[in-house]
Amino acid sequence: MPNLLVIAHAPLASALRQVAEHTFPDCAPTLTVLDVHPGMCAEDVETTARALIAESGQPEWLVLTDVFGATPSNGAQRLAGEQVQVLSGVSVPMLWRTLCYAGQKPLTELARRAMQGAVTGIVATPPLPPDE
Repeated sequence: MPNLLVIAHAPLASALRQVAEHTFPDCAPTLTVLDVHPGMCAEDVETTARALIAESGQPEWLVLTDVFGATPSNGAQRLAGEQVQVLSGVSVPMLWRTLCYAGQKPLTELARRAMQGAVTGIVATPPLPPDE
């Protein structure tokens, strides 16, 4: 089962962990977070994330970051490879969907489920009028 790493601007990663544990109290062993503080650069994020991954001993990771192109995402992109999939734009619906399907194999399928959670989690009330 892939592990999950949330990398986001502080304190968002820790806050998302608290939201995850509120709904999925048993998720703690598979959920790791990295809060990126002001002054950290992409290299710092990469180094810290690699250390967290190495500590776990788990080979497969889904990494969720907050904003594509920002420092958390830029550091995470350096981790991407065969056993690490990176998605940007983390939200609570994305996180919950990921945790619901945490046992999903292969890693790419879990990433697809996470992306579906993000997209289906956007709802307008009342519905927006169609584009003209």
